[in-house]
Amino acid sequence: MKLSKQSRRDAKRLFRSCQVRSVTDEQKVRQVVQSVLDRKPRGFVGILEHFKRLIKLDVDRRTAVVQSSIPLGSVGQEGVRAVLVGRYGAGLYLSFVVNPDLIGGLRVQVGSDVFDGSVLARLNSLADDF
Repeated sequence: MKLSKQSRRDAKRLFRSCQVRSVTDEQKVRQVVQSVLDRKPRGFVGILEHFKRLIKLDVDRRTAVVQSSIPLGSVGQEGVRAVLVGRYGAGLYLSFVVNPDLIGGLRVQVGSDVFDGSVLARLNSLADDF
């Protein structure tokens, strides 16, 4: 479906209204969606589709997956959390995953940013150099 410029503008305006200190407020998102569904303005389906896309992009940008070869202790998790929150700001959703294939080190993905300090990545890089 082709989206009109007005629908895009409306969706962006609604998305910005859901931001509290640069973090998306889930309760406001629910209220906005319900409000649009109640009012049903012209092109409301397109507005909600674009709004959903903006929310998905924001969630992806605010989600961090930390992979390690062994389970990180609470001190290790808090250290990683502090570094990532310092770099990306508050409102970051972190998940810690054990991936024995890494052999050692960490692999961190936040949105489209990937920081790979694993032994597996170094071995692959070395293999590519030969």
